[in-house]
Amino acid sequence: MPRQPAQRSVESLAPPIRSGARVFLRFPVPGDADEIIALRKRSSKRLKPWDPKPPRGKTMWSTDWFARLLESRSSPAHCKMLLCLNDDGAIIGGANINEIVRGPFNNGIAGWWIGDPYEGHGYMTEGLALLLEHAFIGLRLHRVEANVRPENVRSRALALRTGFRHEGFSPRYLQINGEWADHDRYAVVVEEWRANRRKARMSSR
Repeated sequence: MPRQPAQRSVESLAPPIRSGARVFLRFPVPGDADEIIALRKRSSKRLKPWDPKPPRGKTMWSTDWFARLLESRSSPAHCKMLLCLNDDGAIIGGANINEIVRGPFNNGIAGWWIGDPYEGHGYMTEGLALLLEHAFIGLRLHRVEANVRPENVRSRALALRTGFRHEGFSPRYLQINGEWADHDRYAVVVEEWRANRRKARMSSR
């Protein structure tokens, strides 16, 4: 698989929030701008059908976009992290919990993306599992939701593979690529996630 040269040593990056066998999640830092913008631009053709439009007067995959990412990376309502390779720290994608609502709902909405040429190698399966681990252990959420366009076959399969169940269909749910788009709604609650994890551990013995 073609690889992009790593720009910095792993030791120079922000510390991992969650680590797996091949990838880890961490918060973005100012020094990530060039690498992540280049990755998003390189992947823009494939990702465009699934991306929301930027706010009016703003641009995507620019220093302006990256500044907005930094501003909202960690707050009561958002947790936006980068997916990176363990061996060299290269940024290969992102995984987020957005629109966190506490109180009796205690829910967040998951989102993810992976750049070229890293799709199809299982990195996001591991990354989304780490995101759910952080959501339920680190953020102590009760429920995580994911909304996926019906045409996005890969993301629908990924959601099911990582423990989400299909809850329903939301017509004209989000404005994506300039149009109000239908979405399939997936969710997992902490009790289901714990049971899935116990089952996976038992089957690996």
